[in-house]
Amino acid sequence: MSETPRLDPKLLAMLVCPMSRTPLRLDEARQELVSDRAGLAYPIRDGVPILLIEEAREVPQAD
Repeated sequence: MSETPRLDPKLLAMLVCPMSRTPLRLDEARQELVSDRAGLAYPIRDGVPILLIEEAREVPQAD
């Protein structure tokens, strides 16, 4: 069994949502970077964040 590649914490600290320009939070269980402001989740594939708006999925926003 192979381990899921980990995202470097330094890289995560530099990444922002391409739509809202706000910081992203890591959802390790889903392997996504979430923009709470934009309501989008960007996939991480093989340890590489895919920060394309067209690749993101919409996530429900908390009230």
